Amino acid sequence: MATKAMAGTMKQAMLYDVEDIRIMEVPIPAPGPGEVLVRNKISTTCGTDVKNFKRGYPLLKPPHPYGHEFSGVVAAVGAGVTHVKEGDRVACHNTAPCNHCYYCKHGQPSMCESLTFCRGSYAEYVKVPAPVAAQNMFVIPDTLSHKTASLMEPFSCAVYGIENCPISLGDFVVVNGAGPIGLMFARLAVLRGAKVLVTDMVAGRLETAERLGVWKTLNLTGVEDTVNAVRALTDGARGADIVIEATGLIQVWETSVRMARKGGFVLLFGGTRSGSVLHVDATLLHYSQITVKGVFHTTPVHVAAALELLKLGVISAEDFIQHEYPLDDLETAIREHASGAVIKNCIVYN
Repeated sequence: MATKAMAGTMKQAMLYDVEDIRIMEVPIPAPGPGEVLVRNKISTTCGTDVKNFKRGYPLLKPPHPYGHEFSGVVAAVGAGVTHVKEGDRVACHNTAPCNHCYYCKHGQPSMCESLTFCRGSYAEYVKVPAPVAAQNMFVIPDTLSHKTASLMEPFSCAVYGIENCPISLGDFVVVNGAGPIGLMFARLAVLRGAKVLVTDMVAGRLETAERLGVWKTLNLTGVEDTVNAVRALTDGARGADIVIEATGLIQVWETSVRMARKGGFVLLFGGTRSGSVLHVDATLLHYSQITVKGVFHTTPVHVAAALELLKLGVISAEDFIQHEYPLDDLETAIREHASGAVIKNCIVYN
């Protein structure tokens, strides 16, 4: 049964251009059929938000509502919504596949040609589109904090990515980049029984990796030959069984390929700047039989799996979210994230 629409206005962040965030006063939206209005409790900063802020994003043209990671309480539901009700604590993903296009029908919903997006999580209320509400919105238990629940979206990407990696017990896995996604990959690789090395240039991020149980960290600050520095830590300097790229820097994509052993596997996950060109020695790929795979986004199956892992305490907000800010200080939160001084920040709402 639909609930009564809410009157009044709310604060919402809009990204008008590169490094131009504006906090606007806008009407509180009313949920239509199948839609859900969520009163926000927590929204978190992420690498995509930073890239969007610093250089723009190929899939979005400004101005547009900003942000996509959040958790809150259902404020109102549209006609036909039965799986959540007013007052429910919920976690919500930011997309849903159409389930009808070529890619969805061939088991690749992350490649969906008609993804529905839920954007604008930096706001006091978020109207969740019907496909997202139906497929990727979940009631969360009181034992799961809104902070930790807000990690469901990025964690689901790492869950999807790690399932694409052929990790066996005892494999040597290198994760390049100790941002939120890289750290999530590292934690999942540890749980799969791998010997995990994490590289980065920020000491604080590497300390977090150590708390998450990795075998070793390597600070690449001032290291000229990062490939040999990593290979030297592998048995016989032969290279890693699995290399996961999680920085989105094209030069790290290239060095990641060279860190793999013969017959190794390289997962390229970090989104690069539009127009980036990957330069790889073709003879290396051929004669060393290296498998290179790009992975993007996630699927509803992996979103649900990520939430279950969060309930089990596989990762928590304490390791990933450092500082709280009000919505009016969103730009400060984003810039601090961009600096590498934190893993993530969050915006807290009343």
